[in-house]
Amino acid sequence: MSVSVFEGPAIIAGYEYRLQIEADSDLFPAGAAFAGQLRTKVSGTTIVATLTTANGGLVRRSDTLLELVVPPEATGHLLPGSAVVDLVRTDLSPPRHLAFLLEIPVVQPVTRGLA
Repeated sequence: MSVSVFEGPAIIAGYEYRLQIEADSDLFPAGAAFAGQLRTKVSGTTIVATLTTANGGLVRRSDTLLELVVPPEATGHLLPGSAVVDLVRTDLSPPRHLAFLLEIPVVQPVTRGLA
């Protein structure tokens, strides 16, 4: 198994988080459905958020670009450290794991509790 590390934005606890995932090939075709579970660690039993194309947590932008959207209600449950998510294509039988995992840093904001 190879591991590649790419830097990206941290999740700011309590605020909406967006991350665009770009693939080298047509990984996100039109009409495909995707799902992923955000957890605090891979072995964690608590699901912080379930992100799907149906609920707007995963938004297809093109055949090679998918946007991950985590609402503030979900990020508000995260503590400083990191969170993990992977993606599964759910319109296939059986569902197909996309063979990548994201570990995203989580930070506590200075400005919070405004809502």
